[in-house]
Amino acid sequence: MFKIGYRTLKTAVGATIAVAIAQALQLDFFASAGILTILCVQKTRRRSIHDSWERFLACVIGMVFAIVIFEIIGYHALSIGILLLLFIPTTLVLKVQGGIVTSAVIMFHIYTVANLSMSLVMNELALIIIGIGMALLMNSYMPSQENRLEDFQKQIEDNYAKIFYEFAYYVRYGDNNWDGKEITKSAELLKEAKNNALQNLENHILRYEDVYYHYFKMREKQLDIMERMMPLLTTIDHHVSQADMLADFMEELSGGVHPENTAHIFIDKLDSLKESYKNMALPQTREEFETRSALVHLVRELEQYLDIKQQFKPTKEYKVFR
Repeated sequence: MFKIGYRTLKTAVGATIAVAIAQALQLDFFASAGILTILCVQKTRRRSIHDSWERFLACVIGMVFAIVIFEIIGYHALSIGILLLLFIPTTLVLKVQGGIVTSAVIMFHIYTVANLSMSLVMNELALIIIGIGMALLMNSYMPSQENRLEDFQKQIEDNYAKIFYEFAYYVRYGDNNWDGKEITKSAELLKEAKNNALQNLENHILRYEDVYYHYFKMREKQLDIMERMMPLLTTIDHHVSQADMLADFMEELSGGVHPENTAHIFIDKLDSLKESYKNMALPQTREEFETRSALVHLVRELEQYLDIKQQFKPTKEYKVFR
């Protein structure tokens, strides 16, 4: 389905305005202002500022190189080759190589005119300022990613709740034909969510950490533990009373998957469960021993799962984590 994205819309509007301004000022090569805007519109605000500065600096350096080389060697094709041989390594040294294409637009203008003058220099500077400035203006507002991040969060938590419910059912009753799709889906959601969280961070100039990104990293670590628990579940082929106790805990944990950090409550309950296990009679058969051993391993994995959540310390600036 044909769809116009937000960045595409900004690029089209910005380029149109930039060309209109340059044309209204009767600048030569006024269409190049639109090209500069197109090159400078980026996905995030921070990236836009960085790239705009990089391209502006590269354009100024390119103008200086072009003026010197063309005036000394002359305005012919050989001069272009020499110019690029000197200019490109310079941008690499100064780490402004992202502005090579932008600078080429300006340098070829000077080559095309083949007549250095102050009006030409001012014309090119005006094109640079209009083109890059319009890109910055277009990127001054970025749509918030936080609603989307909250949606990711809810989907992941719903999946985790379902996973623990299925774990509890398996521990209590055995195989229930669960296909485990929530685990695969959660891995996909976490990957996409982290990318969106990083993009959200890039849209905040003075913020260097993102609580959403750390939240999704925390959930990713928990998912690794849940994946380790699955082989342990398959080893439970003998029903014991301890299994029902653990299933009760997992069912309760299934209902407690949410943003709030209540891990300490479940840790206390898990400690009580461990104490109950210790006070129960020793296994009487090999099958009972193996089953109870698997249950103990599951308890240890659950401890790590809860420890990861307990260590997560969100800031108070996001209402979703209150």
